Amino acid sequence: MSLPYLAVIVPAYNEEARMLPTLQRLSEYFQAQAYTWSVTVVSDGSTDGTGEIVDRFATQNPGFHLISYGPNKGKGYAVRTGMLAADGEFLLFSDADLAAPIEEVEKLLLAIGDSDIAIGSRPLKESRLEIRQPLFREWMGRAFNQAVQLLAVKGIHDTQCGFKLFRQPAAKDIFSRCKLDGFSFDFESLLIARDCGYTIAEVPIRWSHQEGSKVRLLRDGSRMLIDLIRLRLAGKKRRLEQRAD
Repeated sequence: MSLPYLAVIVPAYNEEARMLPTLQRLSEYFQAQAYTWSVTVVSDGSTDGTGEIVDRFATQNPGFHLISYGPNKGKGYAVRTGMLAADGEFLLFSDADLAAPIEEVEKLLLAIGDSDIAIGSRPLKESRLEIRQPLFREWMGRAFNQAVQLLAVKGIHDTQCGFKLFRQPAAKDIFSRCKLDGFSFDFESLLIARDCGYTIAEVPIRWSHQEGSKVRLLRDGSRMLIDLIRLRLAGKKRRLEQRAD
């Protein structure tokens, strides 16, 4: 049995308010495509009706799947679980709010070319931010990305956008090495990709800020900076191991 051309992984934690519209939009879009596909929603210890909504939808719509577990472990854990469980020639991670409309995946598929990974990027001048984040969040995001570029992933303008496409071999290798369960998984996966020699294409996209983010800037930002420093140190060791091999 051949793999789907595209497998989509959607992490979700207490997303019952927008889960059904998201599933309906994904179904509407992919039913119109010529390629084969699958959608896996990972309910990360949700305590509301997220899992039940997805389960009902999946029973009536082939191609949709639910992975559910408890308790809540973090977005990084959810994405890693989905990436290692799903199969497809290409694996897309997309946020449940569809801040990057699902049709933007075509830009990533076109841009990936000879690269192993294509990531949506909001700061690029060709990107179209239809609804911007509140100014403080945008400023904090830019400041954090400067730290990421300085300490870990140079040349990547936006490590945190929740819209990333991986070739299957790269996805399985990278996420089998990832350890972080929280929001730091984005730059962890890209740092590991770079250290392992995978190539990354950064792609301008259309994006709209959606209310309801689970990220708490002061609390999660400090944790992410600590994770960044730890990853920097671990990355030095990994690069030495790669050279030794």
